[in-house]
Amino acid sequence: MSESTSVASLSIKDLTVRYKTSRGVLTAVDHVSLDIEPGKTLGLVGESGCGKSSLGRTIVGLQRADSGSMHLGQQDLGRLVDGASKRDRRAVQMIFQDPLSALDPRQRIGRALATPLAVHGIGTRAERRAKVEAALADVGLPADSVSRLPHELSGGQRQRVNIARALILEPALVVCDEPVSALDVSLQAQVLNLLSDLQQRHGMAYLFISHDLAVIGHLADSIAVMYLGAIVERLPRERLWNGALHPYTQLLIDSVPRTSRSAGKQSRIASMDGDLPSAYSMPSGCRFRSRCPHAMPRCATQSPELNERAPGHSVACHLYADDAPDSRHPVRKAQTNASSEPLNLAFDGHP
Repeated sequence: MSESTSVASLSIKDLTVRYKTSRGVLTAVDHVSLDIEPGKTLGLVGESGCGKSSLGRTIVGLQRADSGSMHLGQQDLGRLVDGASKRDRRAVQMIFQDPLSALDPRQRIGRALATPLAVHGIGTRAERRAKVEAALADVGLPADSVSRLPHELSGGQRQRVNIARALILEPALVVCDEPVSALDVSLQAQVLNLLSDLQQRHGMAYLFISHDLAVIGHLADSIAVMYLGAIVERLPRERLWNGALHPYTQLLIDSVPRTSRSAGKQSRIASMDGDLPSAYSMPSGCRFRSRCPHAMPRCATQSPELNERAPGHSVACHLYADDAPDSRHPVRKAQTNASSEPLNLAFDGHP
C-alpha cells in the first residue's frame, strides 16, 4: 500500500442525507460528524433503518449528501458522486452484505478481480494476473478459484472474493456493510479474523457497519451508536460492555443474548418499548425520548448535544448534563445514594 493512502484519515463533518419519496422527505443521516484514524476500525451500530447503510453508501459515492463534508486525508469524498478522478475512487472501497448478489453470476472470479485493475489502468495483463493470484492468496483462496463462477463457491468463499476485490486497489478506507450477517455463524468468526489480519498487514481503516454488538465488540477499536440518523454515543471498545452511558446503547446491550445473565436479573429492555418514530417526521427534542424510561421535560423540547464525558467517550443525553437533578444524574446519584443501582450497570463480560 502506498504511503499516501496508508496515512489518510477519514473526517466527516455535519453530514446530512435525505431521500425524496412519495411519502415525503425522509432524513436518513442527520448532521453526523465522525472520524476514523488510519489503520483503525470504527464500528457503526444501530437498529435496522437507523441510517447506517445510507451513511456508508454516501462515503463511497453511491449516494449524494444534502449537506456537510467528507474528507479522506486531502481528498474530498463528496466529489465521488460526480467527477472524481480514478485515483480518488481507488481510495475508498466497499464490502457488501450479500456475497452472492455483489458478484456477477456470469463472470468468473479471475475476471471479477482483474476488472478494477483494468478500469484504473493498473499494470499489464500479466501483471494484473499476478495481482489477482496474490489477492486470492491474501484471503485464503486457492489459485484455481480464478476459473470458477460465483455459484461454484460457498458463501464464505464468495465473501472472501468480495474482500479481495475491495482490497486489490489498495484503498485507505474500506466500508464494510454488514459483511458477515449473511453468513453462517461458523463462518462469521473466520471472516472477522481475516478482516482483522488483513488490516494489520495492509494498514487500511475500516468503517464496520452492523446491528450486532457482539460482532462490533470483536473487531472495532471504537464504536459509534446511531439512532434515527444521528450519533447518540461514541465510545472506546473497552467501555462498551460495562461503560455505556446512553439509554439506547444500554437497550442494545440488553438485547444481546448472554448465558451468564442470572435468571433472576430483570432486563431493562422491557421498560424501553414503544414504536420507533418515523424518519419522515423527526420528533422534537431528544429523538429517543418516546422509548426512554429516564425522559425528563427538557427532553421534549431540547435536543441533546454530543458532549465528551470521558477521554474518547461522548454521549448525547440530558441525563449527563451538569444541571441535571441529583435524582436523575447517573454519576451523582451513584455517589450520593449507595443503596441505589446506577444507570450505568456493570455486565458480566463479553457475551
